Amino acid sequence: MNIGVGMLPSMIRIKVKSFNRNLICRFIKQVVNMVVKTGSHLNGPIPLPRKVQKITVLRSPHIDKKARDQLEIRTHKRLLLITHPTINTVELLMRMDIPAELHISVNL
Repeated sequence: MNIGVGMLPSMIRIKVKSFNRNLICRFIKQVVNMVVKTGSHLNGPIPLPRKVQKITVLRSPHIDKKARDQLEIRTHKRLLLITHPTINTVELLMRMDIPAELHISVNL
């Protein structure tokens, strides 16, 4: 995809979510290194509040109502703000390989 100079956004917001915190950290490091090499300005990574979803299940399917287990799912989030991106930055962002466990939303 060819991008003209007039089509470049003034700021790109990248919001990354995952259950795996280490995967987010590795992906964010790749993005930060790429943005710094291309000469764009970067704010972040900004850690956003993690969402904890707790699920309570009965331990025994029979009599004992008081015996329960509590499971939790933690969703980790990070925010990157790229201000004044260059053409190279946008093209490299579009070509990046994104792991399947990450959910990424990009706002221009």
